[in-house]
Amino acid sequence: MIFNDRVEAGRRLAPALAHLRGDDVVVLGLPRGGVPVAYEVARALDAPLDVIVVRKIGVPWQPELAMGAVGEDGATIVNPTVVRTARVEAHELASAAATARAELDRRVGRLRGDQPRVDLTGKTAVVVDDGIATGATARVACEVARTQGADRVVLAVPVAPPSAVAAMSDVADEVVCVQQPDRFQAVGEWYEDFSETSDATVVTLLDQAAAAHDHGPEGSAADLGDRREGDPG
Repeated sequence: MIFNDRVEAGRRLAPALAHLRGDDVVVLGLPRGGVPVAYEVARALDAPLDVIVVRKIGVPWQPELAMGAVGEDGATIVNPTVVRTARVEAHELASAAATARAELDRRVGRLRGDQPRVDLTGKTAVVVDDGIATGATARVACEVARTQGADRVVLAVPVAPPSAVAAMSDVADEVVCVQQPDRFQAVGEWYEDFSETSDATVVTLLDQAAAAHDHGPEGSAADLGDRREGDPG
């Protein structure tokens, strides 16, 4: 199954989370690509949407290879296997983590501005991304949600290899994944359109979701549908 784009992926993911509708749920999109997916899930569940900001710690000479991740509230996770295999020294790891945290702080300010994050205390946090590869980012996001007071954490993605889904069971109470291909190289190969999602799009979707939730699902759905025409995924 190839998804057309992140919007379609979110619409396919939402029915698998229908059992959560009516619960005290907050949907948390991982910026940036996870937010268009999460937006569709939040609409379907009539739940508030927020971002859960984490940042990958890349191997210095191979930045796309994650050796860990950092999240809000000081959360950090390190993959010792990657660190060992890539022969990353302790000072190199520390430097990369500091760089990632500085970027995380900048991103939080850019996406949220002066708005506080949605309180997760006692709630079900549904952490949504556009897919899982290594799982480092999703893992720290689940840990951050738990640290912020979530009573239950559900990780939801359109696509991930079976091994990654199984590996997330120790940080998430439930893992929901639409497509679990055995042959998996990268998340992007499962999308026709995997173009980059901008910060501006994330901010717009957060604003639209907040307006829809404030005014109730019936009066806002048509307006949101019209306003989303032409929005990049």
